[in-house]
Amino acid sequence: MSIDNPGSDGPEPDISVVVIVYNDARRLPVAVRSVLDQTLRNVEVIIADDCSTDDSHTVARQLAADHPGRVRAIRLERNSGGCGEPRNQGMAVARGRYVMFLDSDDTLERNACRNMLEAADRTGADLVSGLCVRVHTDSRHDKRIPWYPWLYQSTHTVESIAELPDLFVFDTLSTNKCYRRAFLLENELSFPRGIHYEDLLFSAQAYLAAGRITLIPNTVYYWHVAEKTTAKSISNRRHEINNFTDRLEIHRRIDAVLDRRALDGLKLQKAIKFLKHDLVLYLRDLPFLDDGYRHRFAELARGYIQDFPEAAYAQLDRVHAICAYLLLREDWDNLMPAIDTLINRDKISAPLAERDGRVYWCHQYLDDPKAREIMDVTGLGHHGTPLERMFLRNLLTGYAVRGDLVVLEGAVVNPLGTVAPDARLAAELEFRARRRSLQTFRFPVRTVRHAGDTITWQAVIPLSARFRPLGVVDEVWDIRLHLTADGKRTTTRITAGRVDLENSASVPVQPRLSRLVADRLEPQASAKGHLAFRLTQHSAPARRGRAVVDRNLHGSAARTVKGAYRTARAVRRELVSGPRKIQGYHHMLRLLPVRRGTVVFESHIGRQYSDSPRAIYEELCRRHAPVTAIWSYAGKRPEGFPADAELVRRWSWRYLRALAQAEFWIDNQGFPLRLSKRPETTYIQTWHGSALKKMGFDEPGYRVMPEQEQRAYQAALDRFDHFLVRSEHDVRTLARAYRIPEGKLLRSGYPRNDALVRAARDPQAPDPDLRRLAERLGIQPGHRVVLYAPTFRARADGAVRAFEFPFDVERFADRFGDQCTLLVRSHYLNQVALPPSVAGRVVDVTGEPDITPLLLLADALITDYSSVMFDYALLRRPLVFYAYDWEEYAEDMRGTYFDLLTEAPGPVARTEDELFAAVSDLPAVGTQYEAQLKEFVDKYGEYDRGDAAARIVDRFFGPAGETR
Repeated sequence: MSIDNPGSDGPEPDISVVVIVYNDARRLPVAVRSVLDQTLRNVEVIIADDCSTDDSHTVARQLAADHPGRVRAIRLERNSGGCGEPRNQGMAVARGRYVMFLDSDDTLERNACRNMLEAADRTGADLVSGLCVRVHTDSRHDKRIPWYPWLYQSTHTVESIAELPDLFVFDTLSTNKCYRRAFLLENELSFPRGIHYEDLLFSAQAYLAAGRITLIPNTVYYWHVAEKTTAKSISNRRHEINNFTDRLEIHRRIDAVLDRRALDGLKLQKAIKFLKHDLVLYLRDLPFLDDGYRHRFAELARGYIQDFPEAAYAQLDRVHAICAYLLLREDWDNLMPAIDTLINRDKISAPLAERDGRVYWCHQYLDDPKAREIMDVTGLGHHGTPLERMFLRNLLTGYAVRGDLVVLEGAVVNPLGTVAPDARLAAELEFRARRRSLQTFRFPVRTVRHAGDTITWQAVIPLSARFRPLGVVDEVWDIRLHLTADGKRTTTRITAGRVDLENSASVPVQPRLSRLVADRLEPQASAKGHLAFRLTQHSAPARRGRAVVDRNLHGSAARTVKGAYRTARAVRRELVSGPRKIQGYHHMLRLLPVRRGTVVFESHIGRQYSDSPRAIYEELCRRHAPVTAIWSYAGKRPEGFPADAELVRRWSWRYLRALAQAEFWIDNQGFPLRLSKRPETTYIQTWHGSALKKMGFDEPGYRVMPEQEQRAYQAALDRFDHFLVRSEHDVRTLARAYRIPEGKLLRSGYPRNDALVRAARDPQAPDPDLRRLAERLGIQPGHRVVLYAPTFRARADGAVRAFEFPFDVERFADRFGDQCTLLVRSHYLNQVALPPSVAGRVVDVTGEPDITPLLLLADALITDYSSVMFDYALLRRPLVFYAYDWEEYAEDMRGTYFDLLTEAPGPVARTEDELFAAVSDLPAVGTQYEAQLKEFVDKYGEYDRGDAAARIVDRFFGPAGETR
């Protein structure tokens, strides 16, 4: 090893940054400059050249000469074959108290060294880690993706990696970290030599050896990624089998370290991550690789993952587990579609199979109970998805060029025969530019027909004659096939895995800017494996013409035009940004007058036409009150909202103007918190339910919020002019938790509950609307109706957990299905997937916009901790509580205002058998708990008298018969 500018006896650097380089003379100065420009000045750079064959070492020596005392250059005598050995050699000559690593094609954030050093000195950590950001250098908009940002949300110090196993499992980079040099020497830490993925092993050993680790929420490292380059980085050469071999070897070495330390928990978490991440990186490329590679890959993978514990596979989601299972068996016919779904998570790629009321990925392996469990995809809900909402696999089966014509053939999967054999079929192909274009080209598909469990199609496309792209900003074109069956349309992308597009013929094309910009259209596969076409230049005139166009596109005049365009686009984005809309809204408050008689209604943040706002609105309509009603809706299109009301999309400019000018705001959850309310506007907050779980400032999370955030939240709550309550329990809980003063409380009850109170007074009164609802839901006459309405469950990070039945719904249907129908109403943030076996006996009613008709329809309610218990109790019908996780919910989450187990006006089941026992005799439940139910209603619904909507309208809009 040779050393240039070997250093001096000067002061010890705070940090030595080892920059490794191999054949990267062009980018090396940029990497080094990112170190020299650090705000921490006492930093040295050690450039470790892995015996480059280009000018890298010459550049390194020049940098050392230009910055004596700050830059040193070393060169290995022979190429080591990896990144490990040059880093080791750099560490060997480092003089700093701390050491960091940098690759020649990456850069450090300007304050990285200072932030790392301050954290290390403050906490005494052996290792400090900061946020890495992947910068996609070949993206048009400088795409940046933080690397596992949830690990770096705040400063965090741990005494052992066992306190933060996610760091060990996920952030395996060595380059976004700062190491105490004495710590590296004491533990004899070094990178493995001559093997790729050296970071994984080095990081694992460093994590395990560190006595203290500090994480900081600052960006420290920019990892530059070029996806479109032909010279792939080491980590992106997954088509080379040795790449996978190296990864497996590194993982085996880490496993050995964990085994020696008896760290089974960490090893399990690492195995799960390998199946979910490492393996998937290679599976994505399998459809485009030959059989020889696939067989060798499967052989290597099987030798490693087949010994993983069952607990690792149990943590996989369904598609990951299916891919792992099929890979172990080298079932390529079923694995390739599974990989397509793995890459395109909403895609239905297999025809699926139904057995015994369950849906499976394929019909093979179902005799094996373990395989049957893995292949069960009932929970994905594909069997209940209508055709127009399906994203179906459409496999390209043929590609040919006949003169100026392109012949495309494909097969669209038809899961569970969703498209009936006698359905009328039609299709068309759409060519859409990947970059926004004014043009879209459509071509009819000549042949569409059923073929077993697929729908095959063939299109002959006159591309040369009819395809006329501009030729400059629309180089890449994606293809979609629109399939119509009996008037219902679904859109598919064309999966290109089976056809070798790289060696397929191109087709001549005539762009609108002439063939001097492009003369051929070549097929290619997109990053997600779909068919696309790219404009290219084959002839010499076209290449010369394109060169002229490119020069002009990048000349000074073009840069001026592009700059003006980008500025205009940025201005447009800024005009519709959240801050600008909030600013514009407050301008409206000052400049626009109040529109007398205007009422803005909103329910559940615009997701529904429901609840007390709906009841008040319908009372106004019944009276023909002279008001202008405006309803807010969320999402792309309003569904289920009244046709005679003005509709505005939430956060649109029309929405903001409506709020700014409204005389009344009425909602049940909260208009946007940062929108102030003018004094002339009356805000009636109806709220959406009494509380069992702690709310508002009673929640642990709100109590520890920064003071500034608490003030902002309180200011939003202070907008309420009136707050509806249905009992003194609400006064003691909700009103106190949201700090609502006594003068703002309306002891009116909830307007949404008026219908429930009236139904309880006259339970035999005919209701044609309920009869039509029962018919629409398919409830058999004479069947008892049981409604299951649980609350949502949140994860530790606050996100909503996916809905899962806490009891065997098939067993429920088998036991009670001949006498009752179970309606399942999950929280609106969840989705339900029912197995086909329960069809007709269990019905998903989550999509019903308003729960009140369902409550009226139900003969009994099963719930857990949902506030629906307080509403349904008004009907004086049986309630059954399924509190299977009461301790976790009451103690480990937000806490509750009272002990449901002692106050519930119905049986509290803790197990599935107890639940079924209660449901088996609902009349007895009603009799046994009649007194408790009355006491519950008196306590928690004392102000629900059946006239809440009328009282609200009388007070604020005038008594019936009067006009304002």
